[in-house]
Amino acid sequence: MPAEHPLPRDLFDDLDKTSPVPLYYQLATRLEQAIRDDILPPGARLENEIALGQRLGLSRPTVRRAIQELVDKGLIVRRRGIGTQVVHGKVTRNVDLTSLYEDLSRSGQAPETRVLSHEVRPATDDEAEHLTLAAGDPVLHVVRLRLADDVPLAVLDNTLPTEFTDITGDDLEARGLYQLLRERGVTMRIANQRIGAREATAEESELLEIKRNAAVLTMSRTAFDTAGRAVEYGQHCYRPDLYSFEITLVDR
Repeated sequence: MPAEHPLPRDLFDDLDKTSPVPLYYQLATRLEQAIRDDILPPGARLENEIALGQRLGLSRPTVRRAIQELVDKGLIVRRRGIGTQVVHGKVTRNVDLTSLYEDLSRSGQAPETRVLSHEVRPATDDEAEHLTLAAGDPVLHVVRLRLADDVPLAVLDNTLPTEFTDITGDDLEARGLYQLLRERGVTMRIANQRIGAREATAEESELLEIKRNAAVLTMSRTAFDTAGRAVEYGQHCYRPDLYSFEITLVDR
């Protein structure tokens, strides 16, 4: 666990308790500037609310609200058992035919995968329809937690057709799914994709370290190779405070 990162006292010397600007906002502004200036680097753990409030002569509700401002901006996260930690900021992902693992690597963040479930089983009717299989055909179903710089970002639920049922959990923890498919000679050509939002389930809330019933971004995708075969069906959810999709629209 990273040590707490006390901030220099002079960073808060100009806090003005007589100003019409709320104290929580003044504090949030100075903390945000410390993050922007790398005084609080990515991964740094803030002092706890009580200690910071006592040091600055501020009430705990004032400190808590200031920190919540930065949580809402995606600059810091609250993590159970760890505390309040600075993150790289929100991941903005172009809606291209790439994997989250690749996008995180390209943006300089350290992706980590934890395989939560890995099983070969008969395809459900929904999976068979998306993968153009017969219901009951063997498929590989995996659920993974994707982290960026040790912060949980997404829950990834994927189903793969019969020819990929030999992909192991160790494979998926070591490399991205699309990287594994390319190593097997698969070239992704096109995908049908739907983006939405919904409330997180209780399990998702715990995994993503968000409030119960908080909103999550969702994406479902069926990817096809150059021969038109469905090679992957995914249903994913993401933390909206740390993740967004970016789409370029062109007039035709």
